[in-house]
Amino acid sequence: MKKSAKQTAVVIFDGVCNLCDGAVSVITRHDPHKEFELVALQSIQGQALLSQYQLTDVAMDSVVLIKRQQCYLRSDAVIEIAKRLHGAPHLLRYAVLLPRALRNAIYNFIAKHRYRLFGQKAICRLPKR
Repeated sequence: MKKSAKQTAVVIFDGVCNLCDGAVSVITRHDPHKEFELVALQSIQGQALLSQYQLTDVAMDSVVLIKRQQCYLRSDAVIEIAKRLHGAPHLLRYAVLLPRALRNAIYNFIAKHRYRLFGQKAICRLPKR
């Protein structure tokens, strides 16, 4: 994994999901300090990280954030990512005010139906930095 001094976290995302692709674009646009390294879960690097953190069973339906050797999943990952973004996406950090069970129920519903709701791509587009 290539890390610069500014990068403090890795976001692992579903590289063929259109919703995830949109989220990656938002992160890229609103991460002025380049704190996040973006890795598709279908990539060799993504699979290695998931294996290293024993997340291969849960990662297909969750964005994963690895920050300071700690893993965040589902709505917790979204909130932690939002804390470091600038602009409107930063407001997602207030989702922490909702009970985790409710946040994750909403997250899980969207994740389960994301391909049907938003479609998917045949190939993974790697984010450009």
